[in-house]
Amino acid sequence: MRQPLSKDTRVCISLSGRPSNIGTRFHNYLYNRLGLDFIYKAFTTTDIAAAIAGVRALGIRGCSVSMPFKQDVIALVDEVEPSARAIYAVNTIANQDGRLIASNTDYLAVQRLIAEYALDAGQSVLIRGSGGMANAVGAAFRDSGFRDGTIVARNRSTGQALAERLGYDYADDVGGRTAAVVVNVTPIGMAGGPDERSSAFDNDTITHAHTVFDVVAMPSETPLITAARAAGVDVITGAEVIALQAAEQFERYTGVRPTPALIAEASAISRA
Repeated sequence: MRQPLSKDTRVCISLSGRPSNIGTRFHNYLYNRLGLDFIYKAFTTTDIAAAIAGVRALGIRGCSVSMPFKQDVIALVDEVEPSARAIYAVNTIANQDGRLIASNTDYLAVQRLIAEYALDAGQSVLIRGSGGMANAVGAAFRDSGFRDGTIVARNRSTGQALAERLGYDYADDVGGRTAAVVVNVTPIGMAGGPDERSSAFDNDTITHAHTVFDVVAMPSETPLITAARAAGVDVITGAEVIALQAAEQFERYTGVRPTPALIAEASAISRA
């Protein structure tokens, strides 16, 4: 049961071109469970500079940032942590007494999962996708020591650019390529999308992998993850990514790190 709102209630927000309920549900659920005097609300804006000025001026404790604002806010904050500098994109701003500190918790979440699953940096990684999240995933693998990598993307311009930044190879199609770690960072398999029943990799690529990692979070059991489980291949799901990145934000805003069980509860509710 949450305590009544008061003048002392701390406010956290999100700024997105297309707001969703995921962050709102995740953070407010944990505020209630942990008895924290916080509230979280999603917003959109047509004036990102004014919105960030409002975060500073009104003492808003934390601000989640989504597309299309992840790069625009860099010039508007006081400090950019290495996680955001690594990919030149921000998804989290913490307001510390008027000083705005930016980070990227997508990058941090992927790095944490690489460590938690003890993925071997000496192995090869095959990453499908070249958008903003692929940038975060690729940088997290590179900065975790993975040197043998390939970016697969239909968009030659963005795919080659990402591969060059990471020092990886580029291909426009998976073809017969295999790797020890294969990662989907495309909408393939996403609920409600045109390819929701498709897998980002074929069975040959899946069965040759040691670990299959799908960043798609809704559903968490995508066709790719289902196929990997059936083949006895280790998996990392998008639900784990979205939960960990939100937990990193939560800790920056509140100073409290929820238990893994609470993170899992909040993540399930946020995606329901």
